[in-house]
Amino acid sequence: MSVFLGIDSGGTKTALVLVTSEGRVAARTQAPSCYYLGSAEGPALVERVLRDAVAQICRSARTDPGEIAFAFVALPAYGEVSRDVPALDAAPRAALGHDRYACGNDMVAGWAGSLGGADGINVVSGTGSICYGERGGRRVRVGGWGELFGDEGSGHWIAVRGLGVFSQMSDGRLPAGPLATLVRERLSLESDLDAIDVTIGQWHGDRRRVAALSRVVGDAAAQGDREAARILREAASELAALVHAARRHLEFADDEPVPVSCSGGVLTSDVVQEEFVRQLRGSAARYDVREPLYPPDVGAALYAARLTGTPLAPAALDRLRAEVPGRVAAARTTEPASTR
Repeated sequence: MSVFLGIDSGGTKTALVLVTSEGRVAARTQAPSCYYLGSAEGPALVERVLRDAVAQICRSARTDPGEIAFAFVALPAYGEVSRDVPALDAAPRAALGHDRYACGNDMVAGWAGSLGGADGINVVSGTGSICYGERGGRRVRVGGWGELFGDEGSGHWIAVRGLGVFSQMSDGRLPAGPLATLVRERLSLESDLDAIDVTIGQWHGDRRRVAALSRVVGDAAAQGDREAARILREAASELAALVHAARRHLEFADDEPVPVSCSGGVLTSDVVQEEFVRQLRGSAARYDVREPLYPPDVGAALYAARLTGTPLAPAALDRLRAEVPGRVAAARTTEPASTR
C-alpha cells in the first residue's frame, strides 16, 4: 500500500492530506498559508511552513516522511515569478527528506480534485478567476492575470463594476436602482463620495475587501436591479470564454463532450451559474458540467499518485468519495445548440 501526500496552499491556509492507494484518508491537517509574495521571508516562508506542517501530519498518521510514496505541493502564485521557481521547487525537500515530490500552482490541485484527476477543465471564480485543464498529458492555463488587468468574471471584477454603476447612479448617468441603496448601506456612507475614502483611503484597495462587495451586486440583482443583473451575466460570459479558450488549446473536437467543473463563491450565484451553463450550451461544442468531486487538498494527493504513473483505481476513488462527503452533486450535460 502506497501513501500519497497532497498539499494545497491558498491565501489564508495550507491544507494537507495523506491518502492511501486504497482510497483511505490516513490524516488531514491545516497549517498557515504558504503565500510568500509580500512576505519579508520570501520563498523561505514556504520551506518553514512545510517543515512544520509535514511533521505534524506525519505525527497524526503515525508515519514518517520517508514512507510517503510521492507528494504534490500546490502553491499560490507558483510559476508567476520565474526567478522564484527554483527556490519554491527546493522548498519541500527539507520537510520530506527526499525528492519524491513535485510543485505546481494551486489551480492544479483544484482541477485534480474537481474532476478526480480525469481529463477536462476546471474554472474557479472567487476573489480572482482562473481556468486550468488537462488532456492526454497536455496542460493549459487560461486567465489568472490579476485584478489590475485580468481576473475577468471574478468577485473583484464584479465588485469594481458594481462600484462603477453605483457612481453613475449617484451622479445621474444611470437611473438609481437597488444597487445604490445597498452600496450606501454596506459602506455606511454619509455621502456617496465617501465610497472613495472607504475603498481607497481606509481599505487601500485591498482586493479581498473589495471583492466581498460582489455580494452586494448579487443582492441588488435579486431585488430586480437591471444593471446588477447585467454585471452578473457579463461575469458568466467571461468565465465561459475562459472555458472555450481552454477547450481549444486542449484540442477537444466540437462533438466530443468536455468535462467541466466550476467552483468558487461567484459561481454559487444562481444568475451567474445559470448564465454560465447557458453560454456553454449555446456554443457549438459539447460540455459536461459537473460539481467538484473532491476538495483541492485531496486533488493534490490524487495528482501525486497520477504523477507516479499509478493513479487510484475506480474502487479506491469511490471509497475516497465516501470518506470525504458532501462533494458530489448531479452532473449536467450541455448539448450543442444544433442538437437541442
